[in-house]
Amino acid sequence: MVFKRFFDRTPAADAPETTDDAGTDDTGEELEPEFDAAAPEDAPDQSWAERAARVIAGGASTGSKRPSALYGTDAPDAPTHFLHASGCHVVAADGETYLDCSMGLGAVALGYAEPHVTRAALDAIGGGHVSGLNSTLEVTLAERLCSTIPCAEQVRFLKTGAEATSAAVRIARIYTGRDMVITSGYFGWHDWASEVKGVPDGVRKDVIRVAFDDIAALESAARTAGDRLAAIILEPVVERLPLDSWIARARELCTQHGAVLIFDEMKTGFRLAPAGFQELSGVTPDLATFGKALANGFPLSVVCGRKDLMQACSDTWISSTLAGEAGALAAALTVLEWHDQADVCELLAKNGAEMRRVVSAAIQASGAPGVTLLGLDPMWLLRFEDPSAESKFLQAAARQGVLFKRGAYNYASVAHDDNAVRAIEHAASAAFVELLDRT
Repeated sequence: MVFKRFFDRTPAADAPETTDDAGTDDTGEELEPEFDAAAPEDAPDQSWAERAARVIAGGASTGSKRPSALYGTDAPDAPTHFLHASGCHVVAADGETYLDCSMGLGAVALGYAEPHVTRAALDAIGGGHVSGLNSTLEVTLAERLCSTIPCAEQVRFLKTGAEATSAAVRIARIYTGRDMVITSGYFGWHDWASEVKGVPDGVRKDVIRVAFDDIAALESAARTAGDRLAAIILEPVVERLPLDSWIARARELCTQHGAVLIFDEMKTGFRLAPAGFQELSGVTPDLATFGKALANGFPLSVVCGRKDLMQACSDTWISSTLAGEAGALAAALTVLEWHDQADVCELLAKNGAEMRRVVSAAIQASGAPGVTLLGLDPMWLLRFEDPSAESKFLQAAARQGVLFKRGAYNYASVAHDDNAVRAIEHAASAAFVELLDRT
């Protein structure tokens, strides 16, 4: 085996005495890796979901990928695990190919295994993607982001959106010397952002949550926080663009109170526009967070903002061993090259509009009741009044070869071409007809 030989200090008996490089033998032929690429065999009497439930807490490490989150109700025949992904298609563990509309929960905008991004990441990994020193790619990507994002004078890299938003809130608290934070949106699973079991009451008391686009609630929260207000953190797009007055008032209140305005651009960055909502709105936050489509599925997130604010990082501790690993940095740099060479966000909007058009037509043609199509073209969703009807639709669509997202955004990608749109139209139409036949 190649791996055994690599770690064995004694050359294998059949190894050539000399090589021109590590990837060729003495004839110049490329050496093929010697490993078994076959997928693990399924247990004869258990599905992958059942096997996962036995050994993975909750059945999946990502909450939105639990079977109940994917389909809502018991769906023993619906796919829950994949073997391969390419473009906008995934090959499930049962060998069936599905067209995917969730695109890695929004982490993939160019398409799964996009060749240029994949090659850049593999080259970085092949060169040793971590060491005790910092990768030069960290500096190069930071420079590119600072020239792309209006609020970015300095950046810090992390791995997840929850890490980045938590870092932004900590930076704001250090900078202002205050504790209170006003939030509107979803910011991950960390204590300050969560209203779930296991979060101490002492953490909750310093966070005030307000509804999206509710100016009166925002003003009331700011009065309650008073001179303790450290930051207002907003998810600026929640199923629709916000009122200009909502964003403007958040900016005014932060300026008035000496607080920090933070935009969570995880979903909007490099999708609605390269720099996200702040590029479209003209309202510049003090700090912002990015991730998801930034690295086309490779794990990378960013907190960025004004230099004087970002300097507060030195007064606290924000660090992660693999924050600057080169594989994800190389992937993100290639994503930025894509945006330099093509209007990716315009293409996402165009493809998303076509996806929405055919699904809307399927709803109308079938006469399916209680179904609404919401969101923006690059990130749209289906809202069902009846959760059981939603589950039945999702399972029926999967039987037709298309995976729609339950209760959250479906994301357009560059890979959603005309053939994909036709497949979506067929699956949605057939699924809505089946749904009506069963009711």
